[in-house]
Amino acid sequence: MEQEAWQVLIVEDDQRLAELTRDYLESHGLRVSIEGDGAQAVARIIAEQPDLVILDLMLPGEDGLSICRKVRERYDGVILMLTARTDDMDQVLGLDMGADDYVCKPVRPRLLLARIQALLRRSESPEPAVPEKQRRLQFGPLVVDNALREAWLHDGGIELTSAEFDLLWLLVANAGRILSREEIFTALRGIGYDGQDRSIDVRISRIRPKIGDDPIHPRLIKTIRSKGYLFVPEAAADMLS
Repeated sequence: MEQEAWQVLIVEDDQRLAELTRDYLESHGLRVSIEGDGAQAVARIIAEQPDLVILDLMLPGEDGLSICRKVRERYDGVILMLTARTDDMDQVLGLDMGADDYVCKPVRPRLLLARIQALLRRSESPEPAVPEKQRRLQFGPLVVDNALREAWLHDGGIELTSAEFDLLWLLVANAGRILSREEIFTALRGIGYDGQDRSIDVRISRIRPKIGDDPIHPRLIKTIRSKGYLFVPEAAADMLS
């Protein structure tokens, strides 16, 4: 039986851009609909529950950041934001509001398709069966469960976006090993690191306080200059004392 096509909703007020994007994505097997009014987008996302939302930041009626914040409680799908390359703060805010990833304008169709496919593959289902010990990892008071996609600190649930959880799991699953930005990008986004993208750094800075790390002088997730990031299991064990 043929798998049903992924459903994508484009929230974009530039009708020509939205239609060109729709045509390209549909030619690669996706089902795509368009919403040009930000004020209508929230209701449509919640009602239709598409597999993925392409959400432009600048919209009439209601901006993308506000839409993202409003739907996150009632929409578990993937949100991919479109933003201008120069707007670092928009990228930070978008991730903060619960966006899973972002693509900078002007959008290259092939890059957009690759990013969408990587995000949908990631969200499709838990990874194939792996040993129990690899699905649930504990370091002192920190527990991360990849099957449930949840994490706890001192038995209290940690509120993480989907993208934050993916990054945290990647780090703890490779505890004690430095992960370069290139490795992280390839694992999480299916693309190479362009040397400029700050989304990983933003997510690291947001994860640290959530897992009890010191954001100013981190001990759990350390930045290794010119190399990448390192999760230090011994530091987590010390949190018990």
